[in-house]
Amino acid sequence: MFPAVLVSRRGVAMPASPIRKLHPLLVSAQASGAKVFRLNIGQPDIKSPPELLRGYQEFCDEVLPYGPSQGIPEYIAKLIIYYARFGIELEERDIFVTTGGSEAIIFSLMAVADPGDQVIIPEPFYTNYNGFSTMAGVEIKPLTTTLEENFALPALDRLEALISPKTKAIVLCSPGNPTGAVFAREKLEGVAEIAKRHGLYLIADEVYREFVYDGEKHTSILEIPGIEKNAIVVDSISKRYSACGARVGCIVSRNQEFMDAVLRLGQARLCPPTVDQIAAARAVDTPQSYFDDVLSEYDARRHLLYRRLKNMGVGCKLPGGAFYMIARLPVKNADDFAAWLLREHRYQGTTVMIAPAEGFYATPGLGRNEARLAYVLCCEDLEKAMDSFEAALDTYRD
Repeated sequence: MFPAVLVSRRGVAMPASPIRKLHPLLVSAQASGAKVFRLNIGQPDIKSPPELLRGYQEFCDEVLPYGPSQGIPEYIAKLIIYYARFGIELEERDIFVTTGGSEAIIFSLMAVADPGDQVIIPEPFYTNYNGFSTMAGVEIKPLTTTLEENFALPALDRLEALISPKTKAIVLCSPGNPTGAVFAREKLEGVAEIAKRHGLYLIADEVYREFVYDGEKHTSILEIPGIEKNAIVVDSISKRYSACGARVGCIVSRNQEFMDAVLRLGQARLCPPTVDQIAAARAVDTPQSYFDDVLSEYDARRHLLYRRLKNMGVGCKLPGGAFYMIARLPVKNADDFAAWLLREHRYQGTTVMIAPAEGFYATPGLGRNEARLAYVLCCEDLEKAMDSFEAALDTYRD
């Protein structure tokens, strides 16, 4: 007998994406002729700005070469201009371009923590943080936030109580995915003080900074003085320019020891995609009117989804940012309900795809009757999706 050929413990431990694991049922539903309203994934139907698209259209070099590991100088120079619009002054050495925001998070975790170390993250959180932490061998210590408090950060003594000798970083996402929560500046300053006092990194996922409603303003941790050695921002163009397929992100930090470690990680993967960076550099010239129009459109969708869900008796809060909403459903298990929607439910030839929320939590059992809905469809389609969703709730029995 030959010994079994086994995959690694890391491979076994990698969690399946709760967002993508229903894809085979989506394919079957579409093959049956159903119109599927996809509220499960943050893929907007907003048009990408023409400035970005021209970057692709105008590329005409005869060779597509490697670029520098840290990103092409043209794009880094444009990123310095971009951040300066928010009052954040940076130098070239403070920016490292990555292959999407995902690589930015993975590199950041790998650069600040060793296998067996811990990071604190408010839950529910972007589900792929589970996968990224598994890749890095890092344990997530969740800080639970609640729907009743619209997922605001709780009292900071609860956060501080989670810190142990193994803790290396606190990870925040504001505006939040999957909650839409926007953390108040005073809370961020409190978290920054805790990070500084305990010698921790503060990693902020700020990819949704353009999408804050009701006249409120996004606060970047790069604006908070005194934490230059602690602060790390991960960013991406995917949502900003409705360009999810352009895999361009970045890491921003004024901590040069950390950035040197990130550079070494980046050299091992060679370089981020060249043409996408060229397009991203052009996109920095996108006029403010584009973002004003996009924000207005998302705001209308936000209110529509909130109104329809509340009228159905679904538990939810009006989010302050991003384009997601957590809904507490009148079902026992949102995973089963999500699968049933695709396998069996049809309303006037339509059904709805949602993202069960249990996978957005690290604490076992939380989120079992919740789902994340992304308001990434135009208002007309969103109304139809809610008609189908309401009919499903009226019909479904656990």
